[in-house]
Order: sequence, then C-alpha cells, then structure tokens
Amino acid sequence: MANQIQYRYEKDNLVKSEPGKYQDTELKSNELVINLGPQHPSTHGVLRLEILTDNEIIKDVIPHIGYLHRCFEKHTESLAYNQIIPYVDRMDYLSSMNSEHAYAMGVEKMLGITEQIPKRVEYIRVLVAELNRLASHFVGVGSYAMDIGTFTPFFWMMRDREHIQRLLEWASGARLLYNYIWIGGLYYDLPVGFEDRCLEFIKYLKPKIPELEILVTDNKIFIDRTANVGVLPLDLAINYGITGPMLRGSGLKMDLRKVDAYSVYPEIDFDIPIGKGAMGTVGDCWDRTYVRIREMYESIRIIEQCLTKLTTEHKRTKEFDPQAIVPKKIRPKAQDLYFRAENPRGELGFFFRADGKSDIPFRCKARSSCFVNLSIIGELSKGAMIADLIAVLGSIDIVLGEVDR
Repeated sequence: MANQIQYRYEKDNLVKSEPGKYQDTELKSNELVINLGPQHPSTHGVLRLEILTDNEIIKDVIPHIGYLHRCFEKHTESLAYNQIIPYVDRMDYLSSMNSEHAYAMGVEKMLGITEQIPKRVEYIRVLVAELNRLASHFVGVGSYAMDIGTFTPFFWMMRDREHIQRLLEWASGARLLYNYIWIGGLYYDLPVGFEDRCLEFIKYLKPKIPELEILVTDNKIFIDRTANVGVLPLDLAINYGITGPMLRGSGLKMDLRKVDAYSVYPEIDFDIPIGKGAMGTVGDCWDRTYVRIREMYESIRIIEQCLTKLTTEHKRTKEFDPQAIVPKKIRPKAQDLYFRAENPRGELGFFFRADGKSDIPFRCKARSSCFVNLSIIGELSKGAMIADLIAVLGSIDIVLGEVDR
C-alpha cells in the first residue's frame, strides 16, 4: 500500500521509515512531505504523488506509479498477434479504438499488406477512431473542469459521450473494450443505418461544443485557475519527449496524422490546433484545455468527411467482406519495427521484434504517451501552490492503465 509503514535496520536496530524519496532527517523545519492519493478516482486513477512543500509552495513532486499493472508486454510474449488486440484495449481504456488502430497498422506494416487494406475498411477505422477521440476528450475536459470545481461540464460531456458509446457498441458489440479493428480488416462491417445515425448525432453535437467553450475556457474562474499555471515551455516539452495536446499546447504543430500521414488521413482535410497564450502564457494549463476542445471541432470535420466517403465512393455492398484479407496465420518475417500513431493523449508506439518462425511476437513493447507526459509533472509544479497541483495534474490527462501498462 502507498502509505504502509516500512522498516529498515540501522546499526542492528529496527527503525521505522516512511516509503518515499524524502526522510524526516532530510527535512527542514518549514518543509513537509504530503502524500496525495491513491484514492481512485480522486487523482485520475491509482497514482500517488509525493509532494515536498515549503508551507504552501511546492518544491518537488515525485509520482509513484505501479498500482495498476496490466503486464501487457509480458502477456504479448505468449499470445499470437491477433490475440493481443483485447490487451491493447485495456491500456488506455478511454480510447481503445485508437490503440487498436495503431497496433493493427504496425502488424500490417510488418506483414507488408498495408496497401491491400480496402478503402472502406480504412475510412471505417478512421471514423470509429475519431468518434473515440471525441469520447476521450469529453472525459478529459469534463473531469478536468470537475477538478477545478464545476460539475456541469462533466455532466454535459458524459451525456454526449453516452451517444458515442452506444454507436461504438452498436458497431462492435462491446461498450468500452471493442476488439473491433483487426489485423487486415474489421470484426464487422458497420451496421445498416449506422452512417445515418452517426450523421444525426454529429448534427446534434456541433452546436454543443461552442456551449462547452463558453462554460469552460471562457469562464473567469476557470481562467483564473489555469492561465499562467503549469507553464510548459516548448524546448522543455521536446526534451522530455512530450506529445499530443500537451506538446501542441506549447505551440508546436506536431500531429502524427499529418506528419506520418498514415491510413487515409492524407485524404482528409483538418487543421492542427495549437496553444497561443490567449489567456496567459503559451503552454499553460488553459492552453492545453483549449487545444483539446479545438480538436473536438477537427474530429467532427473528419467524421463528416468519412461519412461522406462511406456513403458515396465506398458504399456498402453485398460483396464487401471486412475480413477478406485478414491473414489466417500471422507470421511476419524476422525484423524489428516501430510504428506510432496519434492517440488522444499523444504518441502511442509499438516496437515489435519478430523472429520469423512463430506467430507469437518475440517482443512487443508499447511506448505510452501517458507515461512520458506524466514524467514532467515535477517540472510543471515547482514553485506552484498546492491547489495548483490539481490543475497541473488534470491538464496532463493521464490514464493509469497505460502508464502502468
């Protein structure tokens, strides 16, 4: 347990010691060590923050992780490539479709079948991934607003997220952990009438996002709590390997959907929102929230274009089989390969090592954006007030299932 008393031997005597970096003997009279968490979901999952404070001022923050180990990488050493997808779902469980998409494209690249994937499959993949990106950002922004002290945005976001969950459940049969995007194809084609229902939802949703902006990013209390707080300079973000909305919030137009141009994203028109310091300093907590809300608009644009393609150029036909080129036996040639994609929280990458003899990967390592982004919390919090730490942590938008993958 996080607050369990530990013991150590000093000169053959057993003495108590609290777990953590700082011991009582090292503290000055005005310093205090505070443990925040783990109390799920108070600290965005089972995360313990060890905080060294000088009265109300934070001097250091050490995140303690490992309470939610998925053992993903060890599981993959005993499972066939296609059997790993349900485990991929369980890392960042708020954006399972995006994670499946990244994993499937990585294995397809090893097999050399990327160019054979039917266009309808590709557009369906992007459609469900962007729906899931919207749902993920709804949780991120809604729960962050609740961290700051307002409940209404959270209820609004959960209401609209529920529509997406029902759509994705209709398509895949599962509510949260989908196993829908397969290596080489899809589990099913979209249900009959899905495109019309999805378009109906998008028409309903479009006027809701401006209302969210008024309630959150234009709110004076929210601005006071987030502007000029947790400022992440661009050079520091790059040095730490930060990706996703956190990096774009610091002013860099870096989006793997554009940079790596995977799937059918090159055929789709969308923009990359970045932080501009409109309410404070570029790279602060407000900018990161602003970027996530602006990305909601872009995801809606992408979804609309996918629906247009799926109802015009790549229509449903009786002959279409979403599993037509799904390999019966997945056995890539001996090679090392790294593939990355843009998840709602940043770069999700998979490193594969195939021995060429087995349908089980010799090694499959996940590069988690949540894990890397969390590493900067100490830098962002130094010199801030204790109350500001909650604003900083929420602005990182972590999912502990991926941190402790």
